[in-house]
Amino acid sequence: MKLWVKILIALVLGIVIGLVFGESAEVLKPIGDIFLRLINMIIVLLVLSSMTVGITSIHDPQKLGRVGLKTLLLYLITTVLAITIGLFIAKIFEPGSGLNLIRTGEIVVQKSPSLGHIILSVIPENPVRSLAERNMLQIIVFAIFLGISINFAGEKGRPLLEFLESLADVMYRLTSIVMEFSPIGVFAIMASVSGKFGIKILIPLLKFLLTFYAACFIHILVVFCGLLWFFAKLHPWPFFRGMGDAIMFAFSTASSSATLPVSMHCVQENLGVSKNISSFVLPLGSTVNMNGAAIFQGMSVIFIAQAYGIDLDWHSIITIVVTATLSAVGAAGIPGSGFIMLSVAFTSVGLPIEGLGLLAGIDRIREMGSTVLNVLGDSVVAVYIAKQEGELDERQFYHEELVEIEGSDV
Repeated sequence: MKLWVKILIALVLGIVIGLVFGESAEVLKPIGDIFLRLINMIIVLLVLSSMTVGITSIHDPQKLGRVGLKTLLLYLITTVLAITIGLFIAKIFEPGSGLNLIRTGEIVVQKSPSLGHIILSVIPENPVRSLAERNMLQIIVFAIFLGISINFAGEKGRPLLEFLESLADVMYRLTSIVMEFSPIGVFAIMASVSGKFGIKILIPLLKFLLTFYAACFIHILVVFCGLLWFFAKLHPWPFFRGMGDAIMFAFSTASSSATLPVSMHCVQENLGVSKNISSFVLPLGSTVNMNGAAIFQGMSVIFIAQAYGIDLDWHSIITIVVTATLSAVGAAGIPGSGFIMLSVAFTSVGLPIEGLGLLAGIDRIREMGSTVLNVLGDSVVAVYIAKQEGELDERQFYHEELVEIEGSDV
């Protein structure tokens, strides 16, 4: 049985157990936490080693600059499109109309972080501290400089490169070992989440939730499928089939960072993207490319404005787009980060910060869909870049049976 099928069964069983036993099902939460800790145990060393090796494998500085520029440009474009779709769908369906909420207290408009501050925040002063604090942006920046320096060092840099290559291979294998326990972890996570929130939490905000998922589907259909079909000249279906494990894992954990090892496996083994490209594009995307968070922020601002009867002019809409883009980039790929960064978007246009409480109840359920969108967005860009650079094995991409790691169901 394929791993994604096991995860799907575990996810459904977890929801059923949680709904049947209610809050008592939270006794399973420590099992899910253990599994997430095992995943988090992998992430830092995996990103550092795989991305550094990915940089060193691109010996041509022009190619490195070209791949980096294409990646960042695509991430920026897909993020802005995600925000625009979120705003557009929320304007059409008006999920917040009719709530007639009343503001309590004055609203202080806060400035979003300046561009200079954002740039400084990603430059590591102490790489060891960045690793210890799991600051992914700083780790990625350090890995880029380390990889470039190893290339310039030539033969004297070989010992360090061989060590990092060995470390990357070991981390890939460790990922496959940890993934064997994913159905158990997913079952425990879903049982505790559904037991805590139950069905009732969906009723008051069901319209917003359905509208959000509709916006995610539109983004997948228009942006992702469009990028694959019209620009990469690839059929979208093999892509989604190959990403099955990552989709299920992202939905159950609601963490882009935790899903990164699974995404890297799917993109490399199932879709035929070279390690050179995937090791560079995916770690960067898991930190700065948050399409799901972008849609959520765009929709949430309109939703709360409608709920409180506040009219937003075009200046406010433009402010939302800029602020939400920066917030989506600044949101770490862990559960709850997008919700926290939403407060920046709220205060930038003077919306009541207490509106966050209205969305808190469904945030976990919403974030499951957001994470799937985040992961798919990173992987679509990786496939497109690989196709452009001639580093996509199309026979593997269109293979009838998904490629498996020896000794694993992944």
